[in-house]
Amino acid sequence: MKTLKDLKPKESGKIAVVKTTGPIKRRLMDMGVVRGTEVYVEKVAPLGDPIEVKIKGYNLTLRKSEAEKIIME
Repeated sequence: MKTLKDLKPKESGKIAVVKTTGPIKRRLMDMGVVRGTEVYVEKVAPLGDPIEVKIKGYNLTLRKSEAEKIIME
């Protein structure tokens, strides 16, 4: 399976599963990171952290550790 971390700039995909629990999952869900949502990767920092994505019409910056837990279709 491909994760959000594996996507390169200018690639997009749909979220299949968010594999985390607790407050981190709740925070991601509050920001629109839910199953079936289209995600477009805007930029990735040189060392891969952070990753800037466009989701539901706004830009969101995620840590590499968070992006690893988001499985894409």
